[in-house]
Amino acid sequence: MTNQAQQAREALGARLRELRKDAELTGRALAQQAGWQLSKVSRIEHGKQNASENDLRVWCRITDSEVQLPDLVATVRHIEAMWSEWRRTFQAGAGRANRRSLPLYEKTRTFRIWHPTVIWGTLQTADYAAATFRQVIDFLDLPDDLDAAVAARMERQRYLYGGRRRFTVVLGEQALYTNYGGPEVMRGQLDRLLAVISLPSLSLGIIPSTAAMEIWPGNSFSLFDDRVVIVETYSAEMTVTQPREIALYAKAFSLLQRAAVHGEPARRLIAHALDHYRDE
Repeated sequence: MTNQAQQAREALGARLRELRKDAELTGRALAQQAGWQLSKVSRIEHGKQNASENDLRVWCRITDSEVQLPDLVATVRHIEAMWSEWRRTFQAGAGRANRRSLPLYEKTRTFRIWHPTVIWGTLQTADYAAATFRQVIDFLDLPDDLDAAVAARMERQRYLYGGRRRFTVVLGEQALYTNYGGPEVMRGQLDRLLAVISLPSLSLGIIPSTAAMEIWPGNSFSLFDDRVVIVETYSAEMTVTQPREIALYAKAFSLLQRAAVHGEPARRLIAHALDHYRDE
């Protein structure tokens, strides 16, 4: 579980602890009335165990706080929705999982993308995408539908050219050097960046490796309008929908964007990386 999801669970536990204290109950007394082990109350209050919706109903009944139940249930459902295990997401193959993202792209008008170490998928060449998907398929032991996965990713690129969408993409300089597929693939990918950087729909920024940072780089994340944030980790994809948290990601993106260079300075960084792979 990521820090953000864990923090949300701990915050829920603290809220339940306050309800218990307001009812002037000890943890042992609540456990006895609920028919639980005392350790369960402790684990829930300290964010070590998820509270089920039934647990919340019991908790609110015993603490005489049923009025709080709808909001508590909504909170638990949000925590559960924050996480979608990669294996579950990709159980039918990476191709189908990537096609499921197309409706979100269709609805979105403003994209804000941060990738510190990898070229963002919608800017990838087919060869680079194949190299990244091969790693994911092998790492997670997924069904091998590499061609379908690459085709689905390439299909997303049509949104760069049609409609009134705006893509603001920030990459870390390391993304220009992280080697997927070898020098030939990397040369093709870097040429692709130089080709798309002038698209009217795209603002591409690169954060130099020596840039002064106002915020830590963190994980890659994508903001879709002001409605959804998707954060990727090794084991899971976290979906953020609460407005307060979306605002934090928007603030983080603004700080990252301020550290980036654009236009000709960005082209020079890409060209320098291209020279590196020409010498390989």
